Amino acid sequence: MLIDGAAGYGYTLTEDPALPPQSFSRLEIEALTLGVASLGDLGDNTLTTAGRNALARIVATLPDRQARQAAHATMRAWRPPEPRAAVTIDLDLLREACWDEFSVRIAYRDANGRRTEREILPLGMSYSPRTLMLVGRCLLREAHRTFEVPRIEALERGGRSFRPRRVQLLRDYVVLRTAVWKRKEQQARTPS
Repeated sequence: MLIDGAAGYGYTLTEDPALPPQSFSRLEIEALTLGVASLGDLGDNTLTTAGRNALARIVATLPDRQARQAAHATMRAWRPPEPRAAVTIDLDLLREACWDEFSVRIAYRDANGRRTEREILPLGMSYSPRTLMLVGRCLLREAHRTFEVPRIEALERGGRSFRPRRVQLLRDYVVLRTAVWKRKEQQARTPS
């Protein structure tokens, strides 16, 4: 966009002819619309709204033919509704903690009903059909842990920054999980 202006006349926006129009193949348009539509299955209204808004902005920049393809996408996903455990904490705060790399204090109820309070370094969230999971470095246990977000009863901002360690902590978690999965896979193949 070029911005032109003159005293007494105001400003005008002019398309920059040097920039090509945004273009997607029909299959890419279908993939975008299908992906955004599936966000509704996660039970995270903020994320669903953000996806719809982003898609609307993308579609608004498409040439007419492609914008019509997006409006009339042929692919749909349907899943029978599965009961999802309700999330009662502020997901926006949790997302902010992951992005900005600050700790959070949580009150957590485990599968046996025991309640603990701990401070964690939140590394990322994972949506599954059944629940929302949080991967973090637990400062109480000094180990990586996975928490079911619906079991978090209270959440507040912690006092520690772990910037710029998030990427390395995530890599460490992936190495640990991969080793566990390989061990389980090997045990399943080994006759007893």
